[in-house]
Amino acid sequence: MISIEDAVIAKIRKEGKEFQILVDCEKAMDLRKGEGINISEILAVEEIFKDARKGESASGLVQTFGTKDISEIAEIIIKEGEVQLNTKYRKKLTEEKQKQVISKISAYAMDPRTKNPIPEKRIELALEQIKFNFDPFKSAEEQVKELIESLKPVLPISMDTQIIQIVFPAQYAPKAYGVISKFGKMKKDMWLNNGSWLCEIEVPAGIREKLLSEANSLTQGTADIKIVGDKNE
Repeated sequence: MISIEDAVIAKIRKEGKEFQILVDCEKAMDLRKGEGINISEILAVEEIFKDARKGESASGLVQTFGTKDISEIAEIIIKEGEVQLNTKYRKKLTEEKQKQVISKISAYAMDPRTKNPIPEKRIELALEQIKFNFDPFKSAEEQVKELIESLKPVLPISMDTQIIQIVFPAQYAPKAYGVISKFGKMKKDMWLNNGSWLCEIEVPAGIREKLLSEANSLTQGTADIKIVGDKNE
């Protein structure tokens, strides 16, 4: 059980009244995500408050929640109400969001000079040269575009997809069909007269090397591979 001093407030407003509890921030957020955590591990004190910081107990619990069971009410407050975030947890969320954004950029990003993918480490190093505030509550997709614009002055970067044409020899074609289609959007799919399989697949530039490696591994290096087009996003 967390101490009162380290707890944060979770609250909900119902029927014109506010109900508050003191909780362990991280465990409360884990419960909101669906993890099976006992309420007794989350609450700093088993009490429903009108004003937690002043220690004023709430009234009218049965009328509002249909029960006076502290655990049931606390679970409703945590899942349906608002949980204040402490500095440590906000930092954790921000770091997780940063990783998501960087991962998405690396999956699509290309150096327009070399047409090579840009690894995550290079993006992280470029971040040290700019000021960018990751928002833990905005989607990664929204922040990708913002970060790309911020990175351009210090890192040649474009968000591209590439169309890769691969011809798989007949003996490898059946197995390759199921594996390669998972990498991206199939633009062309045809069987040749000699039993080979030709496909053109649109993939994020950042995972091109994974695709090529998989194609070569499947065919022991005998696949015929060409980049037949770039698509700027």
